[in-house]
Amino acid sequence: MPDMTWLTAVARLRAGREPGVLVTVATVRGHAPRDAGAKLVVGQTETWGSIGGGNVEAVAIDRAREMIAAAKPEPELIDFTLNDKVTNQHGVQCCGGTVSVLLEPLPVPRAVAIFGVGHIGLELARILARQDLDLHLIDSRCDMLAKERLDVLADAVAQVHVHHTPLLPEEVLAELPRGTHILIMTHDHAEDAALCDAALRTPHLGFIGLIGSAAKWARFRKRLGTEGGHDEATVDRIKTPIGLADITGKEPATIAVSVAADVLRRFETEGT
Repeated sequence: MPDMTWLTAVARLRAGREPGVLVTVATVRGHAPRDAGAKLVVGQTETWGSIGGGNVEAVAIDRAREMIAAAKPEPELIDFTLNDKVTNQHGVQCCGGTVSVLLEPLPVPRAVAIFGVGHIGLELARILARQDLDLHLIDSRCDMLAKERLDVLADAVAQVHVHHTPLLPEEVLAELPRGTHILIMTHDHAEDAALCDAALRTPHLGFIGLIGSAAKWARFRKRLGTEGGHDEATVDRIKTPIGLADITGKEPATIAVSVAADVLRRFETEGT
């Protein structure tokens, strides 16, 4: 096992967008290989730390890998009796005590990309930054991504990634993590149109949302079909206008709340 603290291991999985399970010795009665609080981090192919080896650790690793493969794993508590009269899947441990082990899933966080960090985009970023996300902020205008402007995100729960793309913002699409949900709200209709076209050509993305009027979307839809060559089903991947229809306010902060609520509702209903 690599010599790495469990905190570093969890951070490594988080940064690499890899699922894992944190295994903790919750309670110990009698003799056991490790004291309560000992931790083990299990990834898809590696483990870090130890809860004492032997049957307890082997069973915990097996179960953790099953949890990683499951669609929606829940935390689990497993009890072990360590004596020579109990033969377990991976042999006998004769310490004489009993151990409870807590397995906590470390899921891959969702990812959201906001293209256009203007008035609405920044307000939206402020809301979504309070969620456990990988939040990507992309803009072709350097001043929109200035540090002093983004200081309002300093206490973010999300991992915030800033991309300045002075020429072709759509090039960022290929670099985004699989399943990233795309929100398009730039200052330029031509930029929005190029992003819509490029997003439809990028197969690994999640849903695509566009801010704009019905007239804007009618023009975009026609252009995506004629110049872009996209069929109707492909174009229908774009949801516009994004946001909750019954929130009709026009202030940037109000629109941002509406869009954020729409995004979070999608997370709940789609389970992605």
